[in-house]
Amino acid sequence: MRWRANAPLLGAAVRALAVVGFVLATGPVAAQERRDAEKVDPEADRILRSMSSFLAGQKAFSVDYDVDSEVIDKDGQKLQFSSSGLLEVQRPGMLHATRRGGYVDAELFFDGRTLTLLGKNQNAYFQLNGPTTIDEAIETLRGEANLDLAGADLLYASPYDALRTDVKGGTYLGPAVVDGIECDHLAFRADKVDWQLWVQRGDRPLPIKYVITSKWITGAPQYTVRLRNWKLQPQLDARRFEFRPPAGVKRLESIPTNELGELHGGAQP
Repeated sequence: MRWRANAPLLGAAVRALAVVGFVLATGPVAAQERRDAEKVDPEADRILRSMSSFLAGQKAFSVDYDVDSEVIDKDGQKLQFSSSGLLEVQRPGMLHATRRGGYVDAELFFDGRTLTLLGKNQNAYFQLNGPTTIDEAIETLRGEANLDLAGADLLYASPYDALRTDVKGGTYLGPAVVDGIECDHLAFRADKVDWQLWVQRGDRPLPIKYVITSKWITGAPQYTVRLRNWKLQPQLDARRFEFRPPAGVKRLESIPTNELGELHGGAQP
C-alpha cells in the first residue's frame, strides 16, 4: 500500500464542481475539456476504456503486486524502496490488502462498515468508520488519513473516470512485453503527474504495470506498481475482510506521520 503522506496521488487532486451546472455546457471549462480530449490518442482511450470496463466487471478478484517507490533525500540522492503485497476485492464493499517491505509490514481490512489499518511493526492499529463501498474507503483513506493503496485508482467502481481525472493528453506507444506478458503501452499526461499503463493484450485486458511520475518534484521520482497472478472470481471467505485485534495490539486514535508508513526512522529523507 502506498502509505506515504508525501507520495503522489493520481485521481484525487482535482474534482470538477457540480454547482456550475449548465454553465459548463457552453463555458470555457467545457471548451478546455474538449481540447484536452482531442489530445488523447483514440487508440489509447479505447484500450483504457476496455481495461477499465473489464476490471469494473469483475465482482471479485485477487492479485499480487510489487511496488517500487522513489524518494529524494535531503542531499538530493534518489532512493528506491521496494515492497510486495496482495490485494483481494469483493465488490462493492469488501477489500483486504497486505504490504511487506524493508520498512513496513502492514495489513488493511475493509468489511463494508469499518476500515482498519494494522501496522505489524508497530503492533498497533487504526480504524475509521463511515465508508460503505470500496470507492468511499479509498477516498476516506486519502482524505482523512492522508494514506493510499497501491494502484488505488484501478480499484474504483469506474477505473476509467478515476484515471482520466485531470488528463491533458494521452498516447498509444505500441506493443510491449512485461514479465513475459504481451501488453499495450499507454502514456498519459496530467497537470502534476505523468503516468503510464501497460495493459495485457487479448480477451483479458488487465493492468500489468502502472507508473506515476511526479514531474514537478525535483528529480521526478516515480512510483511503480507491477500486478501479477491475477485471479478472477475467486472464492473469498468474508472473514478475510474482518479485523480481529491480535492479543497485545494497541489501538491508535490517530496516525502520526509515517506511523503505519513505509519509511521511518533513519530511512526518512
